Amino acid sequence: MAEFTNFATLSYKGGTLRSNTVTGEILETVSVEKTAVSGSYGAGDTLSYAVSLVNSGPAEAAGLTLTDDLGAYELDGATLYPLSYVDGTARLFVNGVLQPAPAVTAGPPLAFSGISIPAGGSAVLVYEAAVTEYAPLAAGSEITNTVTATGSGVNVSASATVPVEDAAVLKITKALSPAAVPANGELSYSFEISNIGNSEAGAADEVVVSDNFDPILTNLAASLDGAKWARGVQYSYDETTGAFATLPGQITVPAASYAQNPDGTWSIQPGTVTLTVTGTIKS
Repeated sequence: MAEFTNFATLSYKGGTLRSNTVTGEILETVSVEKTAVSGSYGAGDTLSYAVSLVNSGPAEAAGLTLTDDLGAYELDGATLYPLSYVDGTARLFVNGVLQPAPAVTAGPPLAFSGISIPAGGSAVLVYEAAVTEYAPLAAGSEITNTVTATGSGVNVSASATVPVEDAAVLKITKALSPAAVPANGELSYSFEISNIGNSEAGAADEVVVSDNFDPILTNLAASLDGAKWARGVQYSYDETTGAFATLPGQITVPAASYAQNPDGTWSIQPGTVTLTVTGTIKS
């Protein structure tokens, strides 16, 4: 939609007089709407988008180009792109019928060209974009990207915003010390639980570490980040089977922290806790 104004001038007896100003608007015959099919994003995710175009005019809107800014933002004079086009994912439907894929310039920015919409018709372009290392990951972050349709007298835009997923993302790594132990000797297992998500894994998440120790251990002792645990309070253990398990709600893993590097990429410092279990090999 474009607004215009103008006024008239009346000249007589060597003077001029200006009329009142009138205002009108030119309605776009082509409208655009962008939808993020994916509800949230995390590191390494792929997002799906749908761009809907409607031609309400009496003539075909031919040769349109759709340009997507891929969520571009500025940092220290550089343009960074938190999204990148996933090659080969573009699908174009005109009046509900699948068409040959449009020409794609991956960019950035991303461009789809040669799109035509019949009079009174519609088109839907579906494609995917990968989350890049320039995407913010801290809680409350989001990616907003804008698509603009141009050509045939058309210049319309629409945006879609996807929030970062606020969640814990856990990983566990097990280690043994020493690697070689004599019969009836003492050994320790350590379990490092790391969280690359932007939310804490708390009591309500009921994080549980379980293991079946083979060989079976006796005289078991357990601690979390150096704090001693009590059997039956923080963990359970069956010395006849070697079955070990922490009790729900006893382990809390802090959220990761994020820092943006000078080149615009983001680094992740996982939140971690370490569970240590020590015992004597059962004879």
